[in-house]
Amino acid sequence: MEQSSKTLCVGLDVHKDSIAVAYAPEDRGAEVVSMDAIGTRQCDIDKLIQKLQSKGAALVFVYEAGPCGYWLYRYLTRKGLRCDVVAPSLIPRKPGDRVKPDRRDAVMLARSMRSGDLTSIYVPQIEDEALRDLSRGREDAMRDLKAATYRLKAFLLRQDIRYEGRANWTAAHLRWLSEVGCPRPRRSKSSSRSTCAR
Repeated sequence: MEQSSKTLCVGLDVHKDSIAVAYAPEDRGAEVVSMDAIGTRQCDIDKLIQKLQSKGAALVFVYEAGPCGYWLYRYLTRKGLRCDVVAPSLIPRKPGDRVKPDRRDAVMLARSMRSGDLTSIYVPQIEDEALRDLSRGREDAMRDLKAATYRLKAFLLRQDIRYEGRANWTAAHLRWLSEVGCPRPRRSKSSSRSTCAR
């Protein structure tokens, strides 16, 4: 089967539950066509590929890097299709163009891909991404731990409970923390009766 000399540049605006789609024929005079949004399941992607391939052109996909990750890039490239991922900061935009409807984003991506104005980013291998996720998870855990220690120290200070030892967060300090008891205000007899009555 001969490879088609025609190319369709397909812009995808990817979100958690939907993907806005637009394609631009390689002829620069041709209008960019906006399609209906599709779902994000693999069967939705397969239907889109079949629909576009029926036009008899080679397909080049492009989408912005974002929170949805690189699963779409990997899925399309496994099928032997070209897919570029671009950084949002590297996409040329008109000054003052702050409104970003999904459909317009897909059209703009397709048009910019056709004109060669987009610069692809490096898509990490699965192993690299797993290491990056581990590193991010550790950073998040350390940030949470730091915030928790600040909250605990502030709480103890408000209660005028002070550690007399040399350094915080040592084994001795943690033992002291496990034995700390906070004073509780005594209830009046009337309030205890009303609580029991409930």
